[in-house]
Amino acid sequence: MLSDGYHDVPLGKVATVVTILEMTKKPTTQPVSAPSGWTLTRVTNPDRLWYRNLFRKIGEEWLWFAREILSDSELDALLQNPMIHVYTLRQGNEDGGLLELDFRVDGTCELAYFGLAAELIGSGAGLYLMNIAIHKAWAEGITRFHLHTCTLDSPKALPFYLQSGFVPIAQKIEIADDPRLQHGYDRSLGKHVPIFDL
Repeated sequence: MLSDGYHDVPLGKVATVVTILEMTKKPTTQPVSAPSGWTLTRVTNPDRLWYRNLFRKIGEEWLWFAREILSDSELDALLQNPMIHVYTLRQGNEDGGLLELDFRVDGTCELAYFGLAAELIGSGAGLYLMNIAIHKAWAEGITRFHLHTCTLDSPKALPFYLQSGFVPIAQKIEIADDPRLQHGYDRSLGKHVPIFDL
């Protein structure tokens, strides 16, 4: 257990405050249309390369790295699991959204990943995609829908989840390798997070 006060973070690492949120009943949502020209598509048995490219496109600015550090076989096992549902927002051959729902724990759904490419931010796509997430999660007869976000993410993420009906229930501190130093991410990414070189 950490004591009160400041704690050193080792060089080459990033420290974040992780907020865990949940909803235990389906909220009322207002109908929202997809942005013009974009359609929701469920991607069954996603190709690993396709997934990695979309994951990077949407999450690299926020230093998403958890899927990037998985081996190919570990990622394949997740993507081929029928209890993990992957959706994208698609316009022609372009993918601009990632929604990943994880039903592997009975009676619950984790909003594992949720994000938009830069060109869709501010278009209403976030509210549309969240309404889809809520509808599809609760349609499976769950009793708990949960997620976690952290201070690496967009500063708009936590307020958006609160407005969507999620309630914060816990906070944790996570210390992990800085993906710009350990996993090949460009050093220009994550401008809101300072780099402390090894």
